[in-house]
Amino acid sequence: MNKTESIIESIKETKGEINWQQLLENIIAAFDCITGTIHTLDKSTNLLMLKSQKGIPDFLLPKMSVIPIGKGMAGIAAERKQPVEMCNLQTDSSGVARPAAKETKVEGSIAAPMLLDGELYGTLGIAKPVPYDFTKEESEALLKIGMEISRFIKS
Repeated sequence: MNKTESIIESIKETKGEINWQQLLENIIAAFDCITGTIHTLDKSTNLLMLKSQKGIPDFLLPKMSVIPIGKGMAGIAAERKQPVEMCNLQTDSSGVARPAAKETKVEGSIAAPMLLDGELYGTLGIAKPVPYDFTKEESEALLKIGMEISRFIKS
């Protein structure tokens, strides 16, 4: 069983409350990343709420704790309902990454929506300290993990 399948199985076997921090750390490790976030969608406000993070500098947490749909990588991934990726966040000039995101000092990054039956439940973001293009397989694996997290949130 590969690392992605292992993560999906652990989510399926979870009884009660999920350990969001452990889940995020397992995902970060599986993709050989150093930082990441899990945001869940607050359906009453339509805002992404930070559920767990690793490697985000303390001074950035206020800016990342609540994200509007359509803002930053996570917000755009949520809006488009598809992964948003950057080979090097430090040199991005597209405007997708918020200026403060560069303060994370990461380069290769991806934010994927957590979807179940086309419905948004949140986003999952991970990043590496070096320029990196995530493969189609890695992107699809993140979407599968996100779908399983969404299934858990919905139940």
